[in-house]
Amino acid sequence: MRRFLLPLWFSLRSRPWLCAVLVLLAGICLLILWVATVKVPDFGQFKQHSQSSEAWLLDRHGAPLQRLRLNHDYRRLDWVPLAQISPRLQQAMLVAEDKRFYQHAGVDPWALLSAIWDNLHRPHRRGGSTLTMQLAKLWLQDTQPGFSHTSPWRFKLAQIRLALAIDHDWQKNQILEAYLNRVTFRGELVGIDAAARGLLAKGPAALDRLDAALLAALVRAPAAGASRLARRACDVLTHTHTQDARQDCERLWIRAALLPKRPFSMAGQDDAPHVARRLLTQAGQRDRSSLDASVQRFARQTLQTHLAQLASQHVTDGAVLVLDNTSGEVLAYVGSSGDLSGAAAVDGVAALRQPGSTLKPFLYALAIDQGWLQAASVLDDSPLALTTPSGLYIPQDYDRHFHGAVSVRTALASSLNVPAVRALTLVGVDRFLHTLQQLGLQGLKQDADFYGFGLALGGAETSLLQLTNAYRALANGGQWQPVSFHTGTKPLSPSRQVLTPQTSFIIGDILSDPVARSMTFGLSSPLSTRGWAAVKTGTSKGMRDNWAIGYSQRYTVGVWVGNFSGEPMWDVSGVTGAAPVWRDIMEYLHRDSASTPPVPPAGVAAQTVHYVPAIEAPRQEWVLGNAPLPATTTLRLAPLQAQLIAPPAGAVIAPDPDIPDRKQALLVQAAWSGQGCLYLDQHLINQCRLPQLTIPLPPPGKHVLSLRDKHGQLLDQHPFEVRAIALKAPA
Repeated sequence: MRRFLLPLWFSLRSRPWLCAVLVLLAGICLLILWVATVKVPDFGQFKQHSQSSEAWLLDRHGAPLQRLRLNHDYRRLDWVPLAQISPRLQQAMLVAEDKRFYQHAGVDPWALLSAIWDNLHRPHRRGGSTLTMQLAKLWLQDTQPGFSHTSPWRFKLAQIRLALAIDHDWQKNQILEAYLNRVTFRGELVGIDAAARGLLAKGPAALDRLDAALLAALVRAPAAGASRLARRACDVLTHTHTQDARQDCERLWIRAALLPKRPFSMAGQDDAPHVARRLLTQAGQRDRSSLDASVQRFARQTLQTHLAQLASQHVTDGAVLVLDNTSGEVLAYVGSSGDLSGAAAVDGVAALRQPGSTLKPFLYALAIDQGWLQAASVLDDSPLALTTPSGLYIPQDYDRHFHGAVSVRTALASSLNVPAVRALTLVGVDRFLHTLQQLGLQGLKQDADFYGFGLALGGAETSLLQLTNAYRALANGGQWQPVSFHTGTKPLSPSRQVLTPQTSFIIGDILSDPVARSMTFGLSSPLSTRGWAAVKTGTSKGMRDNWAIGYSQRYTVGVWVGNFSGEPMWDVSGVTGAAPVWRDIMEYLHRDSASTPPVPPAGVAAQTVHYVPAIEAPRQEWVLGNAPLPATTTLRLAPLQAQLIAPPAGAVIAPDPDIPDRKQALLVQAAWSGQGCLYLDQHLINQCRLPQLTIPLPPPGKHVLSLRDKHGQLLDQHPFEVRAIALKAPA
């Protein structure tokens, strides 16, 4: 070994240049080895790692519906290919940041030496990093947070090492594309797409040479003021465009001064914000939902159009839901009226509101299921007073009139209130409440005593989502299953049979009958469609909510109209508020093929019904039972018996201590077919013709209200008691 090394040593001493060559070669080898051993991300990995701050909601076909920002640390939009970025910007960025980009190998020695010299002799420090080195720095900061602070010199060496490796493995255009998509321009704006849209309200492809110069100047001084930024941009522009440079620089001063202090709102898809907030959870997520973009946009536009027409009637908000009957997939979900609303972020599909008369179909379905009623059964639409733990309950119809004997078909289709309450007395509040809960109305969390008989008329709270899906159960033969926001997914909860297919068919037939609803709505109304559809409207107390919910052979559509603030509308009912929206959407869904009536299930038969006396015209009616049944049946009605309504027998009336004695009053009500006379403690009070009147409250004690015919014969009487007003304790 010594015999070999000694001659080599003397040879190197006699030839210093050879020693220098060997040292240089060894250094190059070590440098190559140093660079070759670093782990380099490939271009695809870097692109995937550069996650957007946004998430996208897609429709069932992959079309974009909504962009939602989820990362608020920075604003970075989707990755933009280099071919879609203005060539002027690419040129300006190279002039401003890396003039020898296409000549160096990732590190520019001349730029580094120049930066060192300038930093030694000038007060303002500057860097000599190439675009590749800046890109390497971004990757190291992402993958090794804190490294740059704990050991700045080691971090710089790692940055140089990675930059050399990236330049070796990547194409130059890939480096430039990655840099433009990751560099910070100003504040939270990261990447060229966010910067162009947030500062200039343009896309990256539409940038002119002045825009390009401004954005290139921003990279080195993101927080620079307008004058400093304009000077930097002018320098960039002078190196890229020599013609008209002076005139362009003057225009740059104006543009720099007009840059917004806060980024512009970035235009994007904004068709389903409420579903996006429900489904999107991670930045960069692209979630394909069950929504249909065309149905979603039509429903949203239709709602806004109709609400604009109702603006003079103090209506600002609304919501729409469209479900596929078979799969339960949500095809449209419009949570608010958007710009028309003062609270557009509120989700009207999920908000709990009073459903009004939209609960009646389930009440009558339960009564038919239990065998209490048939569609042809007769109910009494006359004054009714019921004693409840919270006081006297006296329901009235929407039009403030009573219609006497009516069939279940007419009572439901025309939405009469008193017959519905009478049906609830047959069914029972407990059983009805349980059925509604089985149909998915999870907002009904109180017990039966809390809701009382007012449950028949919607005296509770539920959401459009829950209620529309309950109607979908009617469309599916009484079988309930949860909705789905994605295609082809298994339901989270198992389906359950709540109502029988036979009863569901009969209820659907009633709700699709324009003749049966004509008593309240007329023969021509927004509830009528070209094809078959079953629909029910509802209006809550004080006109704070109105609804139209119905289904066709394939779809179930629910519409709510009102005010998120809870303020009442002005003379707007379900048929004038929500129904026109419902009809237009249903017609749009069946624009290519009309909906056909469902096929009667086994266990339902048709029968001609005659009423004696003829309260309604003879008609063919569906009844529960298997054929053969008599082709015709006659229903003979007993004459209406005279009876007292209010105050009910045994009532105890407690006067309000806050109302003066002279203004205390008592409602007296009766029902009769002929003429009746009302007596209070043997004194005539109604001149034998008024069935309802208000009288001064009798003095404390026990009293008797009597109803007699014109000959003085007693027809009915109700004892009741008036309590004395409790004296208030002195303050």
